[in-house]
Amino acid sequence: MKLTRRLSWFLAAFGAWSWVIWFTFAKNLFQDASGLAFDHGKPTAYLWVHLALAVVSFILGTIIGVIGIRGVRASRRHDK
Repeated sequence: MKLTRRLSWFLAAFGAWSWVIWFTFAKNLFQDASGLAFDHGKPTAYLWVHLALAVVSFILGTIIGVIGIRGVRASRRHDK
């Protein structure tokens, strides 16, 4: 499959964006003082569900970002 340069950059940016957003969310999740993530020091279902969402998003963001970076590199080699 051949990706356009524009699509490759979009995928790479999406992968980076996913990491930035979900890393910030996970950091804030563990610093939660509202009682949603921890109930008397014990993790809640809210924490586990959102932690699972963050992990899946890290994995998908990495895969999508790698595909984008490979597409950018391939388009540069093709242009030379």
